[in-house]
Amino acid sequence: MTDESFAKTSRRHRHHWRRDLAELAALFTAVAAADSVANTVAHGPDGPVLLVSSAAALLATAGFHIWWSRRRDHAPPPSAADAATPSPRTARPCDESTLWRMRTTVRDEPGSLAALCLSLAERGVDILALQTHPLADGTVDELLLRAPAALAPAELTGAAAQGGGRQTWLERADAHDLVDAPTRVLNLATRTALDAAELPLALRQLLGRCTIRSIPARSPHTGAPCEPVPESGVWEETVLRLRDPSGGSITIERPYLPFTPTEFARARALVELDTRLGPRVPLRSDVLTLPEGNEITVRRAGPDDLAAAREMHERCSTATLTRRYHGPVGDADRYLRHLLTPRFGRTLAAYTASGRLVALGHLLWDGDETEVALLVEDEWQRRGVGGELLERLTGMAREARCESVYAVTTASNTAMVAAMRAQGLPLDYQVEEGTLVITARLAPQPIPSTAAMRPGHHVSDS
Repeated sequence: MTDESFAKTSRRHRHHWRRDLAELAALFTAVAAADSVANTVAHGPDGPVLLVSSAAALLATAGFHIWWSRRRDHAPPPSAADAATPSPRTARPCDESTLWRMRTTVRDEPGSLAALCLSLAERGVDILALQTHPLADGTVDELLLRAPAALAPAELTGAAAQGGGRQTWLERADAHDLVDAPTRVLNLATRTALDAAELPLALRQLLGRCTIRSIPARSPHTGAPCEPVPESGVWEETVLRLRDPSGGSITIERPYLPFTPTEFARARALVELDTRLGPRVPLRSDVLTLPEGNEITVRRAGPDDLAAAREMHERCSTATLTRRYHGPVGDADRYLRHLLTPRFGRTLAAYTASGRLVALGHLLWDGDETEVALLVEDEWQRRGVGGELLERLTGMAREARCESVYAVTTASNTAMVAAMRAQGLPLDYQVEEGTLVITARLAPQPIPSTAAMRPGHHVSDS
């Protein structure tokens, strides 16, 4: 033990016996005072009454104190609504708000981002998320904003310009954009890993509103080879060109704002992930009972179904193939390989219990738009197969956040028109030289329609 610690211990001991002496003296003083008061009161004319009254007053005071303490301890806690309600002095009227995605370029110097945020804050705009994309001569800031509903888009872009932003682009956002950027990228990578057909959709959601086109290695019309793309890809301001792992290329166009190096690197990473995983199609299948009692199995189709699809073509009539492919029947087989490639969309196949392919349904990515198409073998037409496939195709389009789907057919194809009308969706019709284009506007649907099976339908996972 050091000298310093010994000195501290000695002082602590002296302090203890002094405190004990003080407490003992206080106790003797209190006893003497109580004895003096008791003698004075007891020998007075009203001594006993005064003592009883004092005891009653003390008991009443103690009882009230206990009751009040228990009442405060057992009071119900404030509700979440009460806790969230501001006091009258701080309460402000809650206006409706709108979500926006903004991209703007600011100077790469200290205080430039602060000036932009201050300009937006002066108009009551709340910045929910922020991403920065460095450039050689500036920085592209991507912001998720919650703005008062009464604030016009022109006012938002004006606020950005006042804060030093230039080349500002603005579009409406939704609840999906509230997810932070790393989580959103991981979700897109997971979707791509599970399904090869998700790559174009993942790129579109990663890069915002853009046009994505998958170009096959050879033209399905002429069979001529298409222009190859370097393995590292091509970045040309508002156009990205990437090598498609399944052959051909993927072209991404966004005319309103140039792509950044960060976006180019993210797009290449998604494509590289798809390349490493190779061809893959989810194995989920649905066993459906048709109104006449027959059962068919509906599942995703891919390149492995090419031979069965060609055999179905041979069983289809010329009129059926012409209505589906809108051209020479001899070109039908050439389109099949293209249609069954997951890169260009999703294909559903309907098989009988004996393993015979009787119908194909396609959901095709066509730039900013989405096309649906059906081919049903003649013997199985008007038996509900096409309607079942179409219902699932529109459900897939909702899951992909498509705003609409369209079907191209002939004006005399009443079966296709009836199947589109049976979906209960708002339809637009356009007829040009005997060709009918039916566009169905899709409403957001939180639960995929492929999981919502009607009574009598059975689901099995392969």
